[in-house]
Amino acid sequence: MSPTSIGILAIGMSVDALIASLGRGAKERHGLMAALGTGAVFGIIEAITPLIGWTLGLLASSYVQAVDHWIAFGLLGAIGIKMMLEAFKPREESGGGRSFGAIVATAVGTSIDAMAVGVSLAFLEVNILMVATAIGIATTIMATVGMLAGRFIGARIGRTAEFLGGIALVGLGFSILIDHLFLA
Repeated sequence: MSPTSIGILAIGMSVDALIASLGRGAKERHGLMAALGTGAVFGIIEAITPLIGWTLGLLASSYVQAVDHWIAFGLLGAIGIKMMLEAFKPREESGGGRSFGAIVATAVGTSIDAMAVGVSLAFLEVNILMVATAIGIATTIMATVGMLAGRFIGARIGRTAEFLGGIALVGLGFSILIDHLFLA
């Protein structure tokens, strides 16, 4: 996987955390330390979930090696399409909550997609630690910025970012499929 592809994947996987932190920041004022703490929680969880998915994918890889590129394409495409559709759904107002448990629950909820991406990465020749680290760093930065910018930006920009992140994931899945079918 090229550094550009890793960067696109990391940003695409971070968009859900950005959306959640924009919403959180729009509801409450947060200082830099609170935003950094929230960003770190999101980043750590987002870095761990692709590792879990990758491990699960490795366990199944010997059974699906002939169609691994189709699996990667399908998972990334489905996640990307889901993100694009989510961008148009009405947002539910929630109490949010500032507790550590609420932050962790939100971070886990936004990182489930990264676990599915981790499964697809098990079928490709990637340095999973590099990819997971890139995802974690991008998520930490985006969630921190989202917390700080949320009160100024609000949900409108978040929807656009979510849609663009979905397009990036579909494009990455398509790129993997094309590379495997025509360049392998």
